[in-house]
Amino acid sequence: MTEDSNPDVLHYDEQNKPKLPSGLNVLTILTFIGSAIMILTSLWSFFTAKKSYDNLDKLTQQMNSDNMPGWAKSMMGDPEVMIKTITKTYENRIPIVLLSLIAAGLCIYGAIQMRKLKKQGFLFYAIGEVLPFLTQFLFIGAFAFAGVAMYVGIAITLLFLFLYYRQRKNLVYP
Repeated sequence: MTEDSNPDVLHYDEQNKPKLPSGLNVLTILTFIGSAIMILTSLWSFFTAKKSYDNLDKLTQQMNSDNMPGWAKSMMGDPEVMIKTITKTYENRIPIVLLSLIAAGLCIYGAIQMRKLKKQGFLFYAIGEVLPFLTQFLFIGAFAFAGVAMYVGIAITLLFLFLYYRQRKNLVYP
């Protein structure tokens, strides 16, 4: 076997520069896609916050009506928590969207730096991943962390942080 198959060994191109490992390549591409989705959803939430707030009474009436099946009510969660979440999101929509866009920008910048094999990219990426959760906690409150969607988001964030952490050995430049 002429080529070293050890994943911990960096491979070099013709100019004796380290090549981008395939695992890091895939992670950064997924980060670009995820960051684009985050930008779109942040802007969508910002522009529809007023409509959600205006429809709050109608939504509350639907949840309290006997026409809605029990399983649908249980999936929507506690009505008081939903009302608080929608109200706080509307009241704080400007700082939330700004910090969300900054977080997405940090993730993109960090991924670009890691594609250049720079270690500092991991720090920018990690800050960009944690910032949305901190933003939600500060501007919406602890009740924003209730629900399956938030737990899935936390799990995906932890998974990506772990996978990037495992790729740090391939980042050779300061």
